[in-house]
Amino acid sequence: MTESWHHDYLDTNGIKLHYVTQGEGPLMLMLHGFPAFWYSWKYQIPEFAQHYKVVALDLRGYNNSDRPKQTSAYRLEALVADIRGAIAALGYDRCILVGHDWGGALAWSVSYAHPQLIEKLVVMNFPHPAKFAAGLRTPQQLLKSAYILFFQLPLLPEILLSANNYEGIAATFSDINQYNPEFTTSDINRFREAAARKGAIKAMLNYYRNLFQGPIFKNQWGQLNVPTCMIWGEDDQAFSKELTYDTDAYVKDLQLHYVSQAAHWVQLDRPDVVNQHVRQYLGYG
Repeated sequence: MTESWHHDYLDTNGIKLHYVTQGEGPLMLMLHGFPAFWYSWKYQIPEFAQHYKVVALDLRGYNNSDRPKQTSAYRLEALVADIRGAIAALGYDRCILVGHDWGGALAWSVSYAHPQLIEKLVVMNFPHPAKFAAGLRTPQQLLKSAYILFFQLPLLPEILLSANNYEGIAATFSDINQYNPEFTTSDINRFREAAARKGAIKAMLNYYRNLFQGPIFKNQWGQLNVPTCMIWGEDDQAFSKELTYDTDAYVKDLQLHYVSQAAHWVQLDRPDVVNQHVRQYLGYG
């Protein structure tokens, strides 16, 4: 499966981003979440390379991409500029944008900031930013998101996540096997290895350390005119399903699909179901 995957780098917004690509055609750009890297799209890259040039990025700070040292370098505005520049660096003026978790937050933000660049948007297990911001004001979601508050602390999160051979990272993926037996310890070890790169844990955490000063909590979110498909693993322990309710108040053209027997890593838990939803959304399912 990986033989035809090609590794490369692009220059954008003053940094280099590593990516994996397969296929030719219109651009499908994939943005991973925390604490992953491009490999979290392992089941989607070959599937959609049949019709698209699929590019799965390592976001700034992750795996083989550049890691600026300043905490402020991970503000959402900088991440949005990374993606805008990446689309241009790849030689395209539009793309289908796919994001999960933090990649979903970024995909929402890019679509609002630069709707002309996004033909269609696919977001997995990250709510609309307005729903996320409102959800954090409820006790139920605040409890689920307690890790976000913990990540604001200096040094301690880095120590805990890297302890015992990055067991804190591995634990994030430990439940996937109960949904998808093909996802094994060797897969989990890929995420350990990426997190173990010098400075990677701190860079990942800097996304969260800029969260409350960023546009997710400050913007007045209007209606998005980019066609959007949300795919949601129903067993998500990080985000309540209720955060998806009434998203159509913010998105003019919305499809929403709930996936049973799947949790936060929906694209790894139930890849066949996720791929089918995306195929149908793109018109060839």
